[in-house]
Amino acid sequence: MPSSGKNGEIYVEFVVQGGFVRVTAIDPASGTEAVTMGPAGAPRATLADAAIRKLKFMLQKKTDAALK
Repeated sequence: MPSSGKNGEIYVEFVVQGGFVRVTAIDPASGTEAVTMGPAGAPRATLADAAIRKLKFMLQKKTDAALK
């Protein structure tokens, strides 16, 4: 798995939109963003985990494509 940001740093942003929360995970090193949506009542840790997993998947996909 590629390292994310300085010292593995990932930024996570939460924006409440009505009954939903838009969660954005950002890798500061590459500027890559992954966005997920979830219910406003869901635990933030669960929502953040989903966005971070998506971001790591996207970074790995980008790394694999660069190796081909």
